[in-house]
Order: sequence, then structure tokens, then C-alpha cells
Amino acid sequence: MSANSRTAPRVCPLCEATCGLTLTIEGTTVTGARGDRDDIFSRGFICPKGAAFGGLDADPDRLRTPLVRRDGVLREATWEEAFATVAARLPEITGAHGPQSAGIVLGNPNVHTMAGGLYPPLLIAALRTRNVFSASTLDQMPKHVSSGLLFGDANAIPVPDLDRTAHLLLIGANPLESNGSLCTAPDFPGKLKALLARGGTLTVVDPRRTRTADLAGRHLAIRPGTDALLLAALAHVLVDEKLAAPGPLAEHLEGLDRLGDALADFTPEAVAGPCDLEPATVRAVARELAAAPTAAVYGRIGSCTVAHGTLASWLVDVLNILTGNLDRPGGALFPLAATARPPRPAGPGKGFTLGRWRSRVSGHPEAKGELPMAALAEEIDTPGEGRIRALVVLAANPVLSAPDGDRLDRALADGLDFMVSVDPYLNETSRHADVVLPPPPPSRSAHFDFALNSLAVRNQVRYTRPAVPLDAGALDESEILARLILAAGGTHRGAPEAVDAHAVAAAIERAGAPEELAGRLSGATGPERRLDLMLRLGPYDLTLDDLLAHPHGIDLGPLRPRLPEVLRTRSGRIELLPAPLAADLGRLRAALGDTPAPLVLVGRRHLRSNNSWMHNLPALNRGTNTCTLQIHPEDAGRIGLTEGATARIEAAGGAVEAATEITDTVRAGVVSLPHGWGHGRPGTRMAVAAARPGVNVNQLLDGTLLDPLSGTAVLNGFPVLVTAAE
Repeated sequence: MSANSRTAPRVCPLCEATCGLTLTIEGTTVTGARGDRDDIFSRGFICPKGAAFGGLDADPDRLRTPLVRRDGVLREATWEEAFATVAARLPEITGAHGPQSAGIVLGNPNVHTMAGGLYPPLLIAALRTRNVFSASTLDQMPKHVSSGLLFGDANAIPVPDLDRTAHLLLIGANPLESNGSLCTAPDFPGKLKALLARGGTLTVVDPRRTRTADLAGRHLAIRPGTDALLLAALAHVLVDEKLAAPGPLAEHLEGLDRLGDALADFTPEAVAGPCDLEPATVRAVARELAAAPTAAVYGRIGSCTVAHGTLASWLVDVLNILTGNLDRPGGALFPLAATARPPRPAGPGKGFTLGRWRSRVSGHPEAKGELPMAALAEEIDTPGEGRIRALVVLAANPVLSAPDGDRLDRALADGLDFMVSVDPYLNETSRHADVVLPPPPPSRSAHFDFALNSLAVRNQVRYTRPAVPLDAGALDESEILARLILAAGGTHRGAPEAVDAHAVAAAIERAGAPEELAGRLSGATGPERRLDLMLRLGPYDLTLDDLLAHPHGIDLGPLRPRLPEVLRTRSGRIELLPAPLAADLGRLRAALGDTPAPLVLVGRRHLRSNNSWMHNLPALNRGTNTCTLQIHPEDAGRIGLTEGATARIEAAGGAVEAATEITDTVRAGVVSLPHGWGHGRPGTRMAVAAARPGVNVNQLLDGTLLDPLSGTAVLNGFPVLVTAAE
């Protein structure tokens, strides 16, 4: 490190682990990133994505100035011109065609920025539209829906107590590659190894023998898409063999007496064929789970993005409840974030309701205020009253991440009157925008994790101010979104501070706090004042100044039991068998008689990748991070594929071709293509990604396969035809 170098702490924004980093900075350039050993949560852990922070920050393809479409071509423009264009066009369209003529798309990176946690709700309110789409219906919405129905709060998601459990059952999760999801845990691999070192048990259910499965004492290579059947059979064994022991949870349960009858058909023998698992193995797993001193069941994307994703998510918590491990140290507990609302007295709440409105074309029910991302294209390209004519896209690339990207690509090109995109890249989606508003690099942004702290395996809080000042003429992401909110209302010259002031006043009124609290808030910016307010109103009596005095974070202690304070159901109890889930069990029973498809496809994640937006960094787009079709030797031999040969993969939505990778890490009858590739479309400015584009696995889908309760696209376990390409 040179004499002119300095260091600065930063929380990594590149995945859900939220590891602390120490940045090395020369002038205004980030020249290095290492794990922050003083970080109270991650203790120095880092993965290749965090180590590549400087490359992301300085990527020459990042947009530095706004783009505005003139005469059909995106050209550089001033911020004034960009917001003036938005202020002129958006209100004009919604004024002429009503608020439902506008749609909003929220991408995965929104959860990783402070601005993305604060401003989207205000933008939705400003536009008054119900056409909201997000990455949740491509990933985690089943867990939100099951939690809403069980606990009355879609955001009340219990996480495994990794540091104290004695038995962990992972289903559809590969945290050695993903670093965890809906479970914020720096060094997830280290926590699994520590579990085994203290004599604990790890069972992994996955059709692939992943790096996580290699650690496990038991690996069940289940047939993809049958996760809910296995979980139902495990719950059946617990009830049938009288192994269910909810313990203190019993006084909070509604519907326990009906659960046995509801699951009666899901015996280990009945699910053995569809799951391709021996009944004795299923019984052994259930008995081990019941006998463990403490245990946690954790399911993720492999069990969510399937036909019965909401049922699988529900059954994960049913197992935790039946074994008495929900809300118990060493089991699965509800985190309490520093910005959470203070615990409320136990009692009946408003509950959670599905289908308060439906999509215009196919009648998909909303879930948690959102419509399925798979329905976005038809809402644009289907004529009629209420058609989406204007679209606001915040950090999303649905052309690659949603089913049938070709149709959406055409809809964005030909079906919209206006589109604005907030994105640092000109990617497969933002290339269609009329206005592109680029946020600054992450080193120039403040960072606070709102959503991810509410999923953390230990209660803690960290905040970092920008490590590097903004470039001349650049705008902070928070200011960009605040001005976008003003522009949605027709003004491009209003003060963005007014947006934050209004948010502060509304939050004080909702909390019933004294109005003079606004005058006591500290912070150099509107977002900091809002954060300070949330901390003051939160459960730990903290302020922004407390966080600034502890740049490596404040430890708030291990997770603790929180029932019944988290419950918001109408009964004030855990509603173990809510009507929508009980009704959907009929669809699961029908699956017991399904004939398995000869070949089904699953996705996969690489440690160097995170969906579609990290393939433009040379350090991350190399080595084994490749877009290949993994196939078992038996299937390859039957089809006539050799290592490296081009395979053609066909399904309802179309066909793609990819190089063959023959491996016994996938079970027979299963092939795997990674998610987030397909960078070969013209008009983008992502040179590294375009040079190694891969193929878009979601183009195999036509958007009709959805989990009906959550609207989540079936991205895993769908049938495909694989042949040798001519």
C-alpha cells in the first residue's frame, strides 16, 4: 500500500451474505478489497465477488451520464434533460390512460442498496399502479406467501440458527455457491463445517451432488420438482408415528388436529416413486429430525421455483413446528432487525390475503402486492383497456431473468409508449428504455441493509457512508430515485429533500410519535435522516450517531424466541393449515400419480455469479463459471452426446444450444443449465459479457408454468428434450 493509500470499511452489496470489506483506495479509485476482520458479523470472510469489488466499481462499461432517446437513438444527456423527459411523458400517459397504464419492475439489486430499500414504495404510491412486478416471483415469493398464511406477515421468515443447531436439513439450497438466500449468513460454508465439527448432522436434498452435498452426511438425490412430496411425507411420518412434539408451540397453534388427515395420503411409500427415494430412507430422515436435540429445516430456490413451491415452503415450517424447533434456539427463529417496528402486544392482527386484485390478461392473483413477472410481456403486448404503456424498471433485467425473454424483448421494443430504466448498464432490458438513469458505483454510495438484516442469523447492525465522493456532475442513487418520484408527479425541478421530508412525517404519524422528533434527527442527507428515524423508532434504542461511532457494526446478540409477538394472523395464532394451502394439497395429491418425464432441467449457481448482472467483470466471468449443459454419463450416452459437443435443448418456450459437460454430479434423468446468461443481443454495452454470452435458460419457458398460489415461475424441474445439435 502506497503512502497515498487509505482504507475504508464497506459492506459488500453483491449477494445476501452482506460481508464486511476493507477497501483500499488510491485517490478516488478502489484498488483492492479484502475481508474486514473487525466486522462484527463476517469476521473477515470474503468470496470472489467481494474481492472483485474494485473491478465492479471501475467497470469501463458502467454508464456515467444519463441517456435519452432522440430520433430513435439513445444519446448522452444532462440530468435536467433526463428528468424533464420523464416528467413530460409519464404523467401524460397515465393522465390519458389511467394509473394502470404504468408498470413498475423491481430487480434483485434493489435489496442490496440503501436507496433500493427506501424509495420503491414511494414510487409505487406516486404512480398509483397495481402493476408491480419483481424478482420475487422468480425466486422467493412462495416463502413470503407461506409465511403470510402461517404467521399473518409475509416478511416474518424464520431462519435456521446455524451457530447453535445440532441437525440441519437443507432442501433445494447450495450455500457453498450461493452464500445463502433468505438466510443472511456470512461464511455459510464455515458454519456448516462448524456444525459437523461439533458432532452435528447435515442432510442435503438436491438432484445435484453440489459442493454443499459433498459436505453432508446424507445426500438425497431427489427427482426435481418433488420437494413438497418429500416434505409432506416427512410430516406424515412425524404425525403417524406420534413423533410430533411441538412443545411450548402447542398453545400458539391453530389447526394441528386437522393436519394428520390433510397429509394422510403422503406416506413414504406413496412418494417413493415420484421422488425416487426409498421409503425407509424417508422414514429415517423424519425420525432423525424428531430425535435431534435441536434441528432446523431450511429450503431455498430449488424448492421454491417449482410447481408446488408455496406448499414446499409451508411444509418446511410445518416440520420445524412439529419437531418443536420453530422459535427455539438451535432451531429456526425470527430475527429482529434494528429498523424493525418494536414488538407489539400479542393478539389478533389483520392477517394476510391473497388475490386482492388480478392481472388484466390471464387473471393471475396478486401476492404481496405483486403480479407474476411471467405475466409482464402479455400485459404490454395484449391490446385493450388497461394495457401497460409506460414502464419504470429499477435495477432489473427481465429479458434474461423472466420466462420467454424473446416475447418480452419484442414487447419492450414495440409495445410501450415510454420506458425509463435506472441501471448502471445498457443491458438486454435497459437498451429499450427511452431514458436511462445510471446510479454511481457502489464505493460512492452509502450502504445499509434493510431487508437482509431482517433475515440475518445473528442480530446486528452496520452502516457505512460513501468511501469515495461522487464524481463531478453525478447524482447519488437516492437523489435519482427521489427525483424520479417527483417526475412521476410531473415536476423535474422539485427539491428531492421534500420526498424524504414527506416520508419522515408520514413515518412519525404512523408510529404515533411526537412531531418534534423530526427536528431531533441527525444525518447529512435525507436517507440518513430516515435511517436515524427508523433506528430511533426501532427495538434497540439506537441512533445514526451510534452506527457512525461503530464503523465495523454493533452486535445485537443471538436470535431469541419471539412468539407470539411476530404473529399477525386474524386468530392471533399460527394458522397451521390455512385454507389456500389446504386446497392446494389436492393438486399435490394428483402429483402422486404423475409419470416422471424422461429428462428434466434444473438451474445452478456459481460462486462467481449472481443472476445476470455480474458477467461483465473479467475476474468473475472465467474459469468454471461457464454456461454449459451438465448431463449424466448415462443420459449423454443414450442421446449420443460427447464432452464439449453442442447439445440442443427444447421445451415449451423454445430451444437453445450449449456445450455439453458430462458429469455424474447430476443424477440420471436431470440436466442443468445456469441462470442469468444469454448476453448475445445487439444494442448492449457489456463487452465482457457479450464476448462470452452463453444462452438464456429461461427462453425454454413460455411463461405458463407457475405456482398458482405465489405466481412464481417454474424455473426448475420442467421437462426438456435434449438432442445432439446438427
